[in-house]
Amino acid sequence: MTKQEAKKRVEKLKKVINYHRYLYHVLDRQEISDAALDSLKHELFKLEQEYPELITPDSPTQRVGGKPLEEFAKVRHSQVILSLEDTFSGEELKDWEERNRRFLGARQRLTPTWDYFCELKLDGIDIVLTYENGALRTGATRGGGEIGEDVTQNIKTIEAIPLKIEAHKSKGDLRIKEALKKIEVRGEIYMSKREFARLNKERQKKGLPLYANPRNITAGSIRQLDSRITESRHLDCFAFKILTDLGQRTHEEEHEILKILGFKIEPHSRRCENLDEVIGFCNSWQEKRKNLSFDTDGMVIVLNHIDLQNKLGSVGKAPRWEIAYKFPAEQAVSQVLDIKVQIGRTGAITPVARLKPVRVAGSTVSRATLHNEDEIKRLDVRIGDTVIIQKAGDVIPDIVKVLPKLRTGKEKKFRMPKNCPVCETKLVRKEGEAIRRCPNPNCFQKNRRQIIHFVGKTAFDIEGLGPKIIDQLLKQGLIRDAADVFSLTRGDLEPLERFAEKSASNLIEAINEGKRISLARFIYALGIRHIGEESAQDLSQIITKKLGNSLCTIKNIVKIMQSYSEEELEKIKDVGPKVASSIYNYFHNKKNLKFLDKLTSFNIKIKSPQRKALDFLRGRQKLQGKVFVLTGTLKSITREEAKTKIRSLGGNISSSVSKKTDYVVAGENPGSKYDKARKLGVKTIDEKKFLGLMK
Repeated sequence: MTKQEAKKRVEKLKKVINYHRYLYHVLDRQEISDAALDSLKHELFKLEQEYPELITPDSPTQRVGGKPLEEFAKVRHSQVILSLEDTFSGEELKDWEERNRRFLGARQRLTPTWDYFCELKLDGIDIVLTYENGALRTGATRGGGEIGEDVTQNIKTIEAIPLKIEAHKSKGDLRIKEALKKIEVRGEIYMSKREFARLNKERQKKGLPLYANPRNITAGSIRQLDSRITESRHLDCFAFKILTDLGQRTHEEEHEILKILGFKIEPHSRRCENLDEVIGFCNSWQEKRKNLSFDTDGMVIVLNHIDLQNKLGSVGKAPRWEIAYKFPAEQAVSQVLDIKVQIGRTGAITPVARLKPVRVAGSTVSRATLHNEDEIKRLDVRIGDTVIIQKAGDVIPDIVKVLPKLRTGKEKKFRMPKNCPVCETKLVRKEGEAIRRCPNPNCFQKNRRQIIHFVGKTAFDIEGLGPKIIDQLLKQGLIRDAADVFSLTRGDLEPLERFAEKSASNLIEAINEGKRISLARFIYALGIRHIGEESAQDLSQIITKKLGNSLCTIKNIVKIMQSYSEEELEKIKDVGPKVASSIYNYFHNKKNLKFLDKLTSFNIKIKSPQRKALDFLRGRQKLQGKVFVLTGTLKSITREEAKTKIRSLGGNISSSVSKKTDYVVAGENPGSKYDKARKLGVKTIDEKKFLGLMK
C-alpha cells in the first residue's frame, strides 16, 4: 500500500469509526459488534504506526490511553456422551421446541409441564467422574463419546472436584443414599480468566509465545503426563449432569443432588417456566457474561423433566431434549482479496473468499466460506470489500456483513461460473437446492477429491498417499479412480519424481496394510453423499445384524443394501428422506457398482463391529493402562504397526520418557530416550521381547 492509498484508507476508517461511535453513544444504537469496531480501530492504529505523519488529533486512536492489547488408558463410558446442536436465535429455539412437540405428537398430552432449565455454557473440557462407595474412582475425558482417556491423576489436582462425596443436609434422601453407593457425574473443567491472565503474564516475562485462549490451555493441562503441571494451572470445574438413575425426576433436581453431595454448581443457572422466559434469560446474559470470572459462549437449555427427555431420545450424535444457544460469535474486520470456487467430491461448487489475514477467536484466519451464490447476492460482497467475519462455533469463518462505506470504487463483483472450472461441464442447480454442482461423473477434480477422501485417515488411512502423490499418479495415468490405488506396484512408483526404492516400498506396504479396514470406515470411504462418520457407524451396525454368520464382504454389503427400498431406509434410526435417497441411489448406480466390483478383486478384508469390540476387550485384559515409548529402528515391524499393536491391546504410546512410563522399546541406534529410561529406572526391552509381549 502506497502512502497515498494509506491516507485515503485512514480517512475512510476514521469516518466509519466516528459514525459508529455516534450511533452507540448518542443514539444508543448499534449496527456492528464491539469486536468488529475494535478490529477497525486496530487497522487504523497499525496504519498510523506505519505512517506516523497521518496521525491527527481527531483520530479515534488518540482516545486510547495506552497501547492496544495485542498419553493415557482408555475408558469406555457407561453410556454414550452426546454433544449438543447449536442455535443462534430465539426463532431457532422456537423451531426446536416445535420439532420436539411434533415428534411426540399425541404422546405429549401425557407428559409433564414443558418447563426448562438453563445454565451457562462453559468454554471448557468435558469430564465424566465415577464414584464408588463415595470415593472417586475415575475421571475420563469425553473422547469420541463412547471411549475417553483416563485422566484421574490429573483431575485429582482440581480442588473443585471432590475426592470423596458425602451427604450434606440430605435429610435421609434415598437418592443420596444410592448416589453414595455409585454415581457417574458429568462436568466441565475450565480455567478462570484470572488464571489465564496470570499464566500469560509469566510467559511474557520469559519471552515465550502467549496462549491463544483458556480452552486450549485447559485441554493441554488435562492431558499432561506429569500431574504436577496440571496442578500448577489451578483449574476449576462445574458439575452439571447425573448420568446414573437415582430416581431423579428433573434436571433441576440433579443440580440439587450434586450440591448436596459437595459438587460445585454453576451458580447462575435457573428454571424457566416456558420458552419466552428462556429467550429473555439468554438475552440478559449476552452483556452480563463479560463480568463473569470464566468464559462462556452461550447457554445450555434442557427440557427439565427427565420423563420428557427419555421420550424424545436423541438423533445422530445429539439429544433432542437439550440444545445450546450460542451468544454472538467473536468478530473481526478483514478485506476480501479474491473469491475462488472449490469443487467437492460430490461435485458441489463452493465459493471461498481469500482474506487479508486477521485474528479471530484465538486463531489467524485467511479464508471464509461464502456458501453459495444466494449468499453472495444477499451480502452483496465484492472482491476488495472490507467485511466483518465471525467464527460461529469455532468452525470455518463466515462473512456476516459488508461495510460499503469503505468502498473505493475499485471493488469487483463476483459472478458464479456457469461451467465447471475444471472439466467445463455445464453446472446444474436442482430445484430447492442452493448449491450448483458439476454433474460430470468423470470430472477430474471431483475424482481427485474422492480419491483423497478414500485414502484419508478417517477412511482407508493409507500413510504417505497425500494429495501431491495422488496428483502425480493421476498425471501419469497410473490411477483413474480410488480402486486403482490397490493395483499399484513398486515398479509403477520408482520412476516417479521424488520416489526411490525405499519410499516406493514403504508406500506399497502402506497400501497393502490399508486393505484391512473396519466396516464403518469402509462405508465412510465410499464417499456417499450425506454419510459422515457417525452415519457410517450406524449403517455398519445394521449391515452386521443382517450379515448374521455370513462373511463381511463387499458383495454381501451390496446385497444387503440393495435389499432395502428408499421407504425402508427411512425407517432406520437417524436416516431421513435425503439420506435414504442418497444411500439407495449409490447402491443402484451402475458406475458405483462397477467400482465396488473392482474393489472386490483386490481382496479387501473388512472387519465387522463385533470383531472390533472383541479385540478391544482382549486388549483391556492384556496391556490396559501400560505406557510405551518407542526409540530406535525396529527391523521386523514398522513403528506404526508397533503402535497399532500396543493400542489394540489397550496400551498407550507416549513421545517422552517419564517415571510413569512402563516400557521403553529400544530398536537399533536408540536415542536419548533410552539413556533417560536407564537414568529413571524405567524398564527397557528389545524388539524380540516386545514381540513376545504382544503375543
